[in-house]
Amino acid sequence: MEEKLLRVVDFLWIRADPLTIAKVFLHALRLCLLRCALALVLVLFPSAIASGQEIVQFWPKINTYVKINHRFRLLFNASTTQEGGKDIGSQFGANLDIFVKPHFKLKRFTIFQLDEAKSRLLTFRIGYNYLPTPGKPPENRASLDATPRYPLKVGVSVADRNRIELRFIGGEFSWRYRNRLMVERTLGIHSYHFTPYVRAEAYYDSNPKKWSRTTEDIGCLFPIRRRAEIEPYYQHMNDTSKSPNRQTHGIGLVLSVYF
Repeated sequence: MEEKLLRVVDFLWIRADPLTIAKVFLHALRLCLLRCALALVLVLFPSAIASGQEIVQFWPKINTYVKINHRFRLLFNASTTQEGGKDIGSQFGANLDIFVKPHFKLKRFTIFQLDEAKSRLLTFRIGYNYLPTPGKPPENRASLDATPRYPLKVGVSVADRNRIELRFIGGEFSWRYRNRLMVERTLGIHSYHFTPYVRAEAYYDSNPKKWSRTTEDIGCLFPIRRRAEIEPYYQHMNDTSKSPNRQTHGIGLVLSVYF
């Protein structure tokens, strides 16, 4: 999936015009809606899924951003994972974002977005998350992110997030590296602006010492007020950490509030 995204980025960089960009993202948005509809059908009718082969989940999440100054910001996050109408896990976290100076071209591309991190060439994040799971030991997770961003042509930007996670579960330690590539562009209908995106991520786990998971997402950011936005997305996850592989279809819904 990352190779496909790189081909798209290369195409947009070399010869795309605004009409082509709009067509690409509208096609991506239609694909997102179709996949979300399919996943919703599977959520409502789980018997349509072969047991043990594919999983359907719903991921509601709330992000609260609190700006300290032009270089630092706090993020508090809370989310749950729902499967078959039951909560099977939660996540609660606190993070510190560190910004470099805004980049003129990125700032122009992201003028209608609420997340000021999108206008920075490089951001860092230090975080801690607590993940309780019913019937299992909770996980304590520390993380460090570094995310460079690249402005391309006609409003397209690319972000390459690199994350190291230090995981403590039931007294055992492991670490995980995650690399996520994201391509997005803000579009407008009259005075309203929204931002569709595609992204792909790969996971390397110290236990079992291999690339154990890949995800592909497609979604969109919709501002609903001056300080809030909603983000529906679809994700396909392929987990190869154990045999047989697990395929997960997820519908995510994120509410982000900015102070």
